Amino acid sequence: MDKRPIGFMDSGVGGLTAVKEALQQLPNESMVFWRSSRMPYGPRPPQEVQRFSLQIAHFLEMQDIKLLVIACNTATAAALPVLQETLPIPVVGVIKAGSEQAVRQSQTGHIGVIATEGTINSQAYSQAISSLAPRAHVIGLACPEFVMAVEQNAYQAPATKALVADKLAVFKRQPVDTLVMGCTHFPLLRPFISAAMGLEVALIDSGAETVATVKAILTANDQLNDGQEPVFHRFYTTGQPAQFETIAKAWLGSANLTATAISVAQLEKLG
Repeated sequence: MDKRPIGFMDSGVGGLTAVKEALQQLPNESMVFWRSSRMPYGPRPPQEVQRFSLQIAHFLEMQDIKLLVIACNTATAAALPVLQETLPIPVVGVIKAGSEQAVRQSQTGHIGVIATEGTINSQAYSQAISSLAPRAHVIGLACPEFVMAVEQNAYQAPATKALVADKLAVFKRQPVDTLVMGCTHFPLLRPFISAAMGLEVALIDSGAETVATVKAILTANDQLNDGQEPVFHRFYTTGQPAQFETIAKAWLGSANLTATAISVAQLEKLG
């Protein structure tokens, strides 16, 4: 048993979708979540994303976490190997688990991936899926507008529904039977994405699949918390705590949630 918390890091609020899944799958675990104000990561050079990720990872390591989840597809593509080599604890990304579930789910081998520019340009999903199913046909689509809609707390707005429908119309011309939501922001838009794609298309939540992997790792390492003591959840951000709290409270259903502000200058000192 290990009572230390699990760490989650993301470029924005999207990683809360993974936290929400963790609250359901791992109710006895404490969690520490980091939200950056330096988003979006998608258009940034991979080296910059890697540097930001190392800074955040070092901060979370100082919170005495037992495992780190990179709840950001762009950061997973850019920094996962480096963080795994640098940190003395398990580090899990979101791309591998999402790809594995997509391959299991797809009947035709035609798989779509929606993500940030950085994730799409990295070809991380295409490579991961192809390694599992060489005959799979992967269609990637960068959807940075979706990220901004979520960050601006407009993920339930009618204008966002129209935006999603228009953006995903490409899959009507290039049909897929499975769509990977390759950004942890996107499950907040799931009703709109499902409406645009149709109920016959399976939607893969890479963050949710990753939590199952985390549970398996903690079980294998005998690190699951026994739940004998109250759990705690801490949230940190380099952005405006009030804006973050509004989205987090609504998505996680926690009226008492509070976030602590950390300056970018403080973070920069960590590497």
